[in-house]
Amino acid sequence: MNPIGLISMQYARPFTAEHFPLFGRMKSLGFDFVELLVPEQGEIDLNAARHALDDAGLGVVLAARVNLQRNLASDDRTAHQAGIDYLRYAADCAAALGAKIVGGPLTGNPLVFAGRPPAPVDEGERLARKERCVTGLQKAGDHAASVGIKLAVEPLNRFESDVLCTTQQAIELLNAVDRPAVGLMLDTFHMHMEEASIPEAIRLAGSRTVHFQANENHRGFLGTGSTDWVEVCRALHGVGYQGPISLEPFRRNDDRFGVPFAQWRPPHEDESERLSNSVSFLKSHLNLTRYRR
Repeated sequence: MNPIGLISMQYARPFTAEHFPLFGRMKSLGFDFVELLVPEQGEIDLNAARHALDDAGLGVVLAARVNLQRNLASDDRTAHQAGIDYLRYAADCAAALGAKIVGGPLTGNPLVFAGRPPAPVDEGERLARKERCVTGLQKAGDHAASVGIKLAVEPLNRFESDVLCTTQQAIELLNAVDRPAVGLMLDTFHMHMEEASIPEAIRLAGSRTVHFQANENHRGFLGTGSTDWVEVCRALHGVGYQGPISLEPFRRNDDRFGVPFAQWRPPHEDESERLSNSVSFLKSHLNLTRYRR
C-alpha cells in the first residue's frame, strides 16, 4: 500500500524544533510520513528531528528549496555549482533524517515567486540550459546514490518554471541524465495546467515516478476540487506505483476580493477533520482501484 504523507507547510514555515510535537498529531490523523522542506543550515538539529520522527512512528521525505543563487540551469558558474552543492547537501540531510527521497524543482530557475519574469530564450541558450541541468543532475545524482538517496525532479507550471513544465520534458531530461538515482516527481496541481490528460501523463512516466503529490486543481482539500481521482488512482495502479504520495492542501476558505491565493497562510482553525478525511478519501480510492475491472 502507498504511504500517504502531509507536507509540513500545512502547519508551519519554517518548520523548526518547536513544531516536532506536530509529528504525533500527523500520525494520529492517518498520515504515514511528513514531507519536510530541506532545512537550511542550522535550522533544525537533524538527529533530534530523526528521533522525534521515530518516536511518532512517522516516515519522512524532503522537498528541495532552490533559488536563483543555487540554480542548475544558470549560466553563472557560481550559481550553477551552488545548485549542485545544495542538492548534495539535501541528499546528506535526507540520509541523516532517514529519508530516501529528495524531490522538487531541482533544475532551478524559479520564475514569478523568485521575482523573475518569463523571457524569450533562443535555441542556443535552451540547449545550454538543458546541458547544464543534465550535468548538474548527474553530479548530484552520483552523490545521492552514494548515500542511498533518490532525487525526484518535479515539473512545475509555466508560471513557476521556464525550464521544466511537462512530463514529456522531464522524460527527455531523465533520458539524458541517465542516472538510476535521479527519477521523477509528479504533482497533480501543476499537471492540471500543463498536461492534456493527467492519467495519460502518469502512464507516460511509468516506473520513472518515485514520488507523487496528490493535490486538487485549486490546492484545496482532496475531494473539494475537479480532479478525477478515480482515473488518477487507476493510472497509478496501472503503472504499479507503490511509492509515497503526499498531500499539499493550501487554505481556500477566504474568497474575499483581493486576497492573494498564492500566499501561504498558517492555519487559523483546527483542520484535523478535513486532513483526516483527505487521507481516508485517497486511501479509499487507491484501495478500491484494485477491484475495478
